[in-house]
Amino acid sequence: MLHVMLAVQAASASSLNLRRGLAEIGAGLAYGLAALGPGIGIGLIFSSAIAAIARQPEMAGPVRSLAFIGFALAEALALIGFVVFVLLKYTG
Repeated sequence: MLHVMLAVQAASASSLNLRRGLAEIGAGLAYGLAALGPGIGIGLIFSSAIAAIARQPEMAGPVRSLAFIGFALAEALALIGFVVFVLLKYTG
């Protein structure tokens, strides 16, 4: 009977380690995917801004300010992804 109880205890500890490991992998993937979208978006924002300034240099001021507003909004998505990563990693 003792060996059955030890086997059950080992299985539950193993299950806990498996769940913790899967949670770590899920949290890492969540942050990686959350950073991927804003990274692509920021690249598109600034490439379009550079193209717009090259076509009409007199509009450099407004284009630059709009590009930085778009950059801030896209970067906020990456920060939200980081918060979700921390919540997944340190809760539950």
